[in-house]
Amino acid sequence: MQFNKQKRILLVDDEPELLDMVASILKEYDFENIQTAQTAKEAVSVAKEYSPELAILDVMLPDGDDFSLMKILKEQKDYPILFLTAKGEDEDKLEGLGLGADKKTVTPAALATQTALEQAGKTFGLW
Repeated sequence: MQFNKQKRILLVDDEPELLDMVASILKEYDFENIQTAQTAKEAVSVAKEYSPELAILDVMLPDGDDFSLMKILKEQKDYPILFLTAKGEDEDKLEGLGLGADKKTVTPAALATQTALEQAGKTFGLW
């Protein structure tokens, strides 16, 4: 899908192995324009320079949480934000969605079974 190759995705996780895994899964669905960050500070910097069209964020980062990071990113530019989390509690899901997240996915391993985040939100139309 040529269309997917052009889409800019920001992927944020503090674990390099998970960044590689998720990036690989997205690349299987022809998403090739992926930038990564391992901290909230780095994510803000990359987002300013890269201007992503979709962000996929880890919930627990060493220098902040995804909810705070999401607010900062949405202030820069409004685009879809998906969460990856090992935390499956309903309260966390509701908090993230209530703050403006577009989808919350439980655990990076679940990512693979959700067909690359339902092909990245049906290529950013978000279903």
